[in-house]
Amino acid sequence: MSTESGRIAKRFAALKAEGRAGLVTFITAGDPDLETCRALLDGLPAAGADLIELGLPFSDPMADGPAIQAASLRALHAGTTARKTLDLVRGFRTKDADTPVILMGYYNPIHAYGVDRFLADAVAAGVDGLIIVDLPPEEDEELCIPALKAGVNFIRLATPTTDEKRLPAVLQNTSGFVYYVSIAGITGTASADNAAVAGAVDRLKSHTDLPVAVGFGIKTPEQAANIARVADAAVVGSAIVTRIADGLDAAGKARPGLVEDVLGFVRDLAAGVRRARG
Repeated sequence: MSTESGRIAKRFAALKAEGRAGLVTFITAGDPDLETCRALLDGLPAAGADLIELGLPFSDPMADGPAIQAASLRALHAGTTARKTLDLVRGFRTKDADTPVILMGYYNPIHAYGVDRFLADAVAAGVDGLIIVDLPPEEDEELCIPALKAGVNFIRLATPTTDEKRLPAVLQNTSGFVYYVSIAGITGTASADNAAVAGAVDRLKSHTDLPVAVGFGIKTPEQAANIARVADAAVVGSAIVTRIADGLDAAGKARPGLVEDVLGFVRDLAAGVRRARG
């Protein structure tokens, strides 16, 4: 399957036909344990997630704030590996053939796995895209180019500090969509200024025909709706991961009702996104 005709392209085309933005949800693979994560992953599409980002747990997630760092550690303590992450996607695909799944994380676990083997196994499992935050465009031969050749979208981040000189390099081999990081800094901290986001989306769209998804700092259905008015998708990660953490007992185990509570929050976010454009 080519990156131009895959699930991500089809989903954004369908959203455009519906006249609305999408909701992209992030959870960390194996957080708080593989069984609970499997239930969350399987339930996200019905709760309103249009695309799913699944975090590859890593011991040093330097671009992430405390919530996602803690989620990564919980997942690692639960025994989650890159192979088990792909197993989660494989299981998800037996129930859902259409919702795009994007793995988000850092290069180290993929490098340790072996790039060619990882890409072959990712394609076989049903992975649609990769967001690898610590590989700049100068390192495209390392993973980006092999991923594109394998039919896996390679999604790049643009930030408020990505200037006109840098932007062409960022966009050159990007596919699927562009992920605009609406604030400078780590995930799950400040919230974005709506006018600044609208201007940034316009600027990106003057350089690319790819959809633009906006994330970092979206915590409420109202904030998701604000983003959905100006972008092609709103990405919510830390707020969902925090909701998972809130459902754990003192020993870090999932309390009864955690999955239903998190999916209920996703439904509220989805409702905000869906009503954003009237």
